[in-house]
Amino acid sequence: MTLAPVIAVVGPSGVGKDSVMQALVAKAPGIQRLRRVITRPEGKEGEDFDRVSVERFQQMERDGAFALSWPAHGLFYGVPNAIAQQRQEADAVLVNLSRAVLVQAQEVFGDLIVISLTAKAGVLAQRLSLRGRENAGEQARRLGRAKAPLPDGLNRIIEVDNSGALKNTVAEILLRLQPESA
Repeated sequence: MTLAPVIAVVGPSGVGKDSVMQALVAKAPGIQRLRRVITRPEGKEGEDFDRVSVERFQQMERDGAFALSWPAHGLFYGVPNAIAQQRQEADAVLVNLSRAVLVQAQEVFGDLIVISLTAKAGVLAQRLSLRGRENAGEQARRLGRAKAPLPDGLNRIIEVDNSGALKNTVAEILLRLQPESA
């Protein structure tokens, strides 16, 4: 049985990863979104995720509950093993990943497509300010990391600027996800 590809959505804070993923799922019913497990504290919202304590996360890791896990920004993130079942049922599975874990994800999942979202610096700054999850210092640090490059060795990268209308970003991604003609 052929497994559906995993589509990793990456980009700097404020680029609109969650909005793009939600719109892709709405526009293309065969694409499913994976719920990550995150040690994000209460009151810190964001994407639809499963919140666990650090202790619970570490126990889940010891129990082999994750296909992939990593630390970032003082939190722990996990891709549950349930992704294997989703890959059997879907046309593709979307997951929000950190740039630093992409090569490992490609090794784990094999068929990995990276959607690298970008946006103009002013757009990122405005979005971070509007969402109000970080203080000014944290916003500045996140903006400083916005231009971090993707790691070498990735097989398929689709870079899309999400500075404009969400519908245009989604249309471009769906067009570029089409299999290349022989």
